[in-house]
Amino acid sequence: MKPLKSKVSITLDDDVIKKIKQLSEEDDRSFSQYINIVLKNHIHENKGAAQ
Repeated sequence: MKPLKSKVSITLDDDVIKKIKQLSEEDDRSFSQYINIVLKNHIHENKGAAQ
């Protein structure tokens, strides 16, 4: 069973959008999938950081 997902709206700088689009295409993923992976990696790397 797939995990539930929610839609969110965020504002990003144009240069960030361009780079994420480029990286997601190189990785053969959608923009949303790639952002999700990047955020999961960031959370995992910082899980011990102060809350």
